[in-house]
Amino acid sequence: MRALVIQHEHDGPAGLVGDHLRDRGFDVDVVQVMQAGSTMSDVAFPDPTTYDVIVPLGSVHSVYDHATIGSWVGRELELLRVAHAGDVPVFGICFGAQAIAAALGGSVERAPEHEIGWYHYQCAASFPVAAGPWFSWHDDRCVLPDGAEILAHNDLCPQAFRIGRTVGVQFHPEVTLDLVAAWTSKCSPAYFAQRSTTAEALLDGFERHGSTAARHAGALFDWFLDSVAS
Repeated sequence: MRALVIQHEHDGPAGLVGDHLRDRGFDVDVVQVMQAGSTMSDVAFPDPTTYDVIVPLGSVHSVYDHATIGSWVGRELELLRVAHAGDVPVFGICFGAQAIAAALGGSVERAPEHEIGWYHYQCAASFPVAAGPWFSWHDDRCVLPDGAEILAHNDLCPQAFRIGRTVGVQFHPEVTLDLVAAWTSKCSPAYFAQRSTTAEALLDGFERHGSTAARHAGALFDWFLDSVAS
C-alpha cells in the first residue's frame, strides 16, 4: 500500500498521521512543496492515481492567495480533483481540507474570527470520533461544495466534511508537542495577542490535552482508513 503526503512547508511534517500510516503498513512518500525561505515552487506532483491514500497537510498560506502561492497551488488543486475523480481516498488537514473544498467546487474565505487553541465540536452521528479536544490553528474557513456532508462543525465553520472517499478536517489531528512548540516559537507575542491567546496557553493546553488528543487522532485515522478508504 502506498500513501502520498503533501507537505507544504519544511516545518509542517505529517506527525501522527504519518506515523499511523506507517504503522498500518503503508509506504509513505512525502512531497515537500516549498523550501525554507521561498513560497515559489516548481515541484513535480506525482500521478495521484498510483496511490492508495493521499494526505495534503496544513500551510501558513491561504488557498486563495495566488499572488503568493500561485506557482503551485493550482497544480495541487488539479491533483486533488484527479484523485477524487479516480476514487482515490484523500484525507486533508487544515489547508489540505480547504484545498479539497476549492478543488471540488467550493471556496475558501477569511473567517470572521481566528481559531487557535483547543476546541470541542458538534459531530454528526456518521462521524464516530470524539468531539474533542482537538488542536486548531487557522484564519480561513471552507465554503463547502454542493453535496458535501458536514461531519463536525461549530459556529465558526465546518470542522470536518466528506465527499465520497474524500474527507477534510479543519483542525490538526497530526500535531505533536514538538511540532506545536516549533510553530509557536516562530510567532511573536503580538501575533498571539491579536488572536486572544499566548504561546504558553497553547503549550500548557498540549500538556493537558495532548495525550487524549493523540488517542482521538488514532481513532480518527482508523475510521478514515477502515470506513472511508477501504
